[in-house]
Amino acid sequence: MLLWNRRSRAVALAVFGVVVLVVFVAPLATVLLAGLAGSWTGALPSGLGLGRVGEALTGENLASLSVSLQTAFVAGAFALLLGTWAALAARDCPVWLRRFTDAVFHLPIAVPSVAIGLGLLIAFNSRPLLLGGTRWIVILAHAVLVLAFAFSAVSAALDRLDPRYRQTAESLGAGPVRVLLQVTLPLLLPALGAAAGLAVALSMGELGATVMVYPATWKTLPVTIFGLTDRGQALQAAASTAILLLVTLLALAVLGRIRGRAAVR
Repeated sequence: MLLWNRRSRAVALAVFGVVVLVVFVAPLATVLLAGLAGSWTGALPSGLGLGRVGEALTGENLASLSVSLQTAFVAGAFALLLGTWAALAARDCPVWLRRFTDAVFHLPIAVPSVAIGLGLLIAFNSRPLLLGGTRWIVILAHAVLVLAFAFSAVSAALDRLDPRYRQTAESLGAGPVRVLLQVTLPLLLPALGAAAGLAVALSMGELGATVMVYPATWKTLPVTIFGLTDRGQALQAAASTAILLLVTLLALAVLGRIRGRAAVR
C-alpha cells in the first residue's frame, strides 16, 4: 500500500474530501441556492423562496423539460437497442473486426459534440433524408452521442458472461434465437438497465450538439438554460438547472428500481 500509517491515510482522506467539496459539492450547492434566491448581490443570497422554481415549472421551461424527457428516453432506447445489437454481433467476430467496431462506436465521444451536431445538420438537411427542422434530428444527435456508452456497457457485460450458460443451452437443443431470448438477454438485464440510466442522464444534460440542430419547436431544457444565462438571467437559469438535476435523478432512480427488480428475477 502507498499509505503506510494512520496519519498519512487521514491526510489523503482530508485532501480527497476537500477536492470533492470544491469540485462537486460547492458548485451544485451554489446552483441550488441561486435557484432559491430572490437576489444575490452580496456574499450570500437573499430572499430565499420557491418563486423562481415555480416559474421554472411553467411556460417555456416546462415545455423544454417535457422535450428533454421525451428526447432522452427515445434516444436512450434507440441507442440501447443498436448498442446491444452491435455488441452481440461483434462478440463472435474476428478480433480485428471487433476492434474496428469498437473504434467506430466510440468515435462520437472522441470528437467535439459540436462537430457531431454540425455533421448531422449538413448530412440530413436535404431530401431524401430531410430531418433538419424536425425533432428527429435532435433525437438522432442524442442517440449518436450516447450510443458509445450503451455499446461499452453491454460489451463489458458480455465479456463477463460465463460461456457455459450458452453452451449448456445449445447442448440441450436450443437454437440461437432461443438462447438469445431466454439465456443471454436475461443475464444482461442489469447491464442493460445501467446502460439505459447512463444514456438518459447524458441525454438530459446534452447541449453542444443540440444547439447546432434544434428547431424552435423542439428546444431542450439545457438549451433554454443556456438562453437564460445568455440574457443575463442567471438566477432563473439556476432554478431551471435545479429542476433538471432533480428530474434527472428521479429518472435514474426509476430506472435503477427497474434494474434492481430485473436483477432479482
